[in-house]
Amino acid sequence: MTLHLGAHIPWALIDHHLTEVLDLGLFPEIAIKGPELDTLDPSLVQRTAQTLTAAGVRPTVHAPFFDLNPGALDPLIRQVTFQRLSQALNVAGQLRARLMVVHPGVDKWRYPNLDQAWLTQARAFFPPLIEQAAACDCRLALENIYEESPVTLIQLVDGIGSEWFGHCFDAGHWHLFGRQPMAGWLDALGAKLFHLHLHDNHGRSDEHLPVGEGTIDFSPLQEKLRRMDPLPSITLEAHTPEHLMRSRHQVDRLLR
Repeated sequence: MTLHLGAHIPWALIDHHLTEVLDLGLFPEIAIKGPELDTLDPSLVQRTAQTLTAAGVRPTVHAPFFDLNPGALDPLIRQVTFQRLSQALNVAGQLRARLMVVHPGVDKWRYPNLDQAWLTQARAFFPPLIEQAAACDCRLALENIYEESPVTLIQLVDGIGSEWFGHCFDAGHWHLFGRQPMAGWLDALGAKLFHLHLHDNHGRSDEHLPVGEGTIDFSPLQEKLRRMDPLPSITLEAHTPEHLMRSRHQVDRLLR
């Protein structure tokens, strides 16, 4: 199988780590925080885009997520969420990003028995953003965070039914919050599995350990990838260069 591997880079560190990641043969997943969108240096965006183009690499972008919620019941929260995600998509377009990851912002504790109300708002929220994403040639991938099962996210993605809108499966978040076996979760996503976030933990906190250094059994993912064509892209969500190298070694061993 041919794996399309990437590495997490915060926008604030793009000048420090972009060349390092490209030299490793990885694509960058560039994580942008909301307030950074108000103070972006256009010359840095242009310089980053030129470096990526020269390397023949299309990155992924991780959209802002703190305080944002595309299915919020308060219309003002949805309004600012759309503003931030639209701003991030504009940057993604300038960088020729192939995909942007978005957090859903829903959990059973803040929305007790309100998942369908959240879903109704989210279904109305995403179509204009998807239209913008298609114009940028950049797919949107909805990442599992606190979900115990993928049902609500699947209902959202399948209900909209766009080729530009799919799923990002985060293995670390699944291990912390998921109550459905990994194999069943992945099978439920089907061909709409666009992207993967791989990192590890011990099931108690979001440690972002290198793959293989926590307690996640990645063998169901290995089996899923053997059956998929085309394969989803993969970002190694390591937070230090050392963890990135260790994670990449394990992913090469497990998935190649």
